[in-house]
Amino acid sequence: MSARDGTAETLGAAIEAGRVADRVWLYSNYHCNLSCVYCLTESSPRAARRLLPPDDMIAAADEAVVLGYRALGVTGGEPFLTPGMPELLAALAARLPTLVLTNATLFTERLLDRLRPLADLPLTIQISLDSAQPEINDELRGPRNFAKVMQAIPRLVDMGIPVRIATTGDHNTAEEMERLCALHRSLGVDDDDHVVRPIVRRGRAVDGGLGVVADAKDLFPELTLTADGAFWSPFAPTVYEGRLDTDLLLTRQRLPLDASTRALLAVAESNPAGTDTTLNIR
Repeated sequence: MSARDGTAETLGAAIEAGRVADRVWLYSNYHCNLSCVYCLTESSPRAARRLLPPDDMIAAADEAVVLGYRALGVTGGEPFLTPGMPELLAALAARLPTLVLTNATLFTERLLDRLRPLADLPLTIQISLDSAQPEINDELRGPRNFAKVMQAIPRLVDMGIPVRIATTGDHNTAEEMERLCALHRSLGVDDDDHVVRPIVRRGRAVDGGLGVVADAKDLFPELTLTADGAFWSPFAPTVYEGRLDTDLLLTRQRLPLDASTRALLAVAESNPAGTDTTLNIR
């Protein structure tokens, strides 16, 4: 048995036991056209781009298939600021089912046309929407965010591209959450495709004292690759006051994926059973 075969066997057992995730996350970039008040990475139009090279993303996807991962995730920053993102997503989704996170404010007619081929691939677009009330949503995320999201979702649904809605924060009352759910249902997004999660007090959320404090035991282990290395979780490669947080860094070596996977498995093995995801952070 080769070393990679051994990693694949160990990874498969850990996935089946629910000890690690079956998805590899790829941080495509760190810059964004928005400056959300709770952003984990202090992303903004002024943030350093710190691009993950597309060739590395494809190489990671190819090795993920061999190792037995079952899905990919692409996040940022705002991934659709990265040149060639629709075509890159098509290449990734041709290898494994892919989820891409976006604020959905850049979906011009030209970009939507480039997204059309994705309807034939196992790709889902996850869009952030924090409130059914435009003024509350836009206070958290940015001016006219709500209006642009309302335009983007039905267009994607009509194209046949699956859409998920992600709501971050605990500001919505039960009544307001029902309004939000009624809204996404009216846009063609089912309840099963609505993700609600807390703000994590990392990145820009620290300044406002927002969210919950989480460490490794509270974050489900999901291998995450960035321009800076491999991390424990997509909630791990955060930035505060312009500096990368390295408390949840696994290794500076992101590829080959075999090495970063072994680093993840080693830490997951030492993480006490039953302590992960205690705050329902996924």
